[in-house]
Amino acid sequence: MELIRRNCVHICNASSPFLQTKLAINCKVKANLHLPKPLSLSRRWICSLSHSKNMDGQVNHLKEGGKMMWVIVTGFILCFGTPVCNNPALGQTLDLGQPQEMVDRCKEGMPTDTGAEEKAITNEGIVEEAWLVVNENFLDARHHTWSAKAWLKKKEEALSRPIQTRSTAHDIIRRMLATLDDPYTRFLTPSEFTKLARYDLSGVGINLKEVSDEDGVTKLKVLGIILGGPAHSAGVKQGDEILSVNGKSVEGMTSSDVASLIQGPKETFVSLEVKHGDCGDSQNVIIERQQVIRTPVFYRLEKDENGNEDMGYIRLKEFSALARRDLTTAMRRLKDAGASHFVLDLRDNPGGLVQAGIEIAKLFLESGDPVIYTVGRDLDSQKSILAKSPALITVPLMVLVNGHTASASEIVAAALHDNCRAILVGERTFGKGLIQSVYELEDGSAVVVTVGKYVTPTHRDIDGNGIEPDFHYRPGLVEAKKTLSRCRVPAEFVTRDKLL
Repeated sequence: MELIRRNCVHICNASSPFLQTKLAINCKVKANLHLPKPLSLSRRWICSLSHSKNMDGQVNHLKEGGKMMWVIVTGFILCFGTPVCNNPALGQTLDLGQPQEMVDRCKEGMPTDTGAEEKAITNEGIVEEAWLVVNENFLDARHHTWSAKAWLKKKEEALSRPIQTRSTAHDIIRRMLATLDDPYTRFLTPSEFTKLARYDLSGVGINLKEVSDEDGVTKLKVLGIILGGPAHSAGVKQGDEILSVNGKSVEGMTSSDVASLIQGPKETFVSLEVKHGDCGDSQNVIIERQQVIRTPVFYRLEKDENGNEDMGYIRLKEFSALARRDLTTAMRRLKDAGASHFVLDLRDNPGGLVQAGIEIAKLFLESGDPVIYTVGRDLDSQKSILAKSPALITVPLMVLVNGHTASASEIVAAALHDNCRAILVGERTFGKGLIQSVYELEDGSAVVVTVGKYVTPTHRDIDGNGIEPDFHYRPGLVEAKKTLSRCRVPAEFVTRDKLL
């Protein structure tokens, strides 16, 4: 998921590990500026949210018109650097010089009235802005029924009469987005967007989703859970329904509302009433909020089924900022200890940082191998992501998956499988392959919009389909090697870089 803000320069507070931005320049509104000392912006990355939920990785690029694009991972944003206005590609060092020079870069008729932004915002304008974001960016990846003509009619209906209040404008936006029938495209109020952009890492390690039952009653369920996290350790399970938080019923609340109730300072406690399954009993659990980032990697050396060869077993719980580093360490130690083959366990891994998933897949692939393709409405947004260095290990590999293997986990599983680097063992995966971007509106609210999807190296659509494993049982090493030896990447999917 990407976060798009209409501001040329964001200055990150380097003293805080969380994202605290100051809006130095606003090209869209063209407000007058009073800037501090010259800024020298270095070659450093910024930001992540993993929504497989996601926040998905690093900053990609800045869009025209002063919009900033951030890549997001589910649940939190970290600040690592500073993006800048009119920077054609990240990775450069750009010195913006004195404040006046910064103003000149975004000037183009900039008014001097510092109150221009508030005066320019109208309820009708907010509705039209949200409509335009969808019109320009929405990808109807699942139903393929969206049409520009029908969407234009929605705007005409929405603006056919004066909109008296801001809350009415927000309700109109919600109703327009609901007609898209996309579960991930939604509206965020200014307060919800602020929480999203300043989400801290203290929490209980769950992702929530609103699910409607057969009677149309909306329930809040645990969509993803970090294994070994506070909630999991306290007895919360994936698929559990949340009934109350600290004794307060969550009936009628959104997942964002409930997440706000659950969050709090580290080393404090929150009480959740959960229901296990549709017919299970309810249970009160006391959870200590944590801020400590634990390693998502567990590994051990064990014998194969015949007791003849050493196998390196690695369990990856989630794709966090530590995942690639710790997985690399685990593989090297197991290899040095004599592991002749590896098992990578991605069962119950709901995803996390998509960029972390991509980098982990590259560890097993050879230079030129495709990791994933992204597909959007705009042909310019379609791109391939390739491995650029030799594989860290080349020994046989099994990847364990199940119905809760999702998002970044599916990217890794598909990349290794389609490039004939691994066999998949277990159950069909979850099937989450959509890309969302978050667009900030002029009044501080935002819309989350599906803008693309991932497809595998052999051009299979993950979303809604999942990935079928090679085996539903765990084969022996001999059988696994035979399957890998028979695997061939179809000629039409061999990249030009690979041929060279």
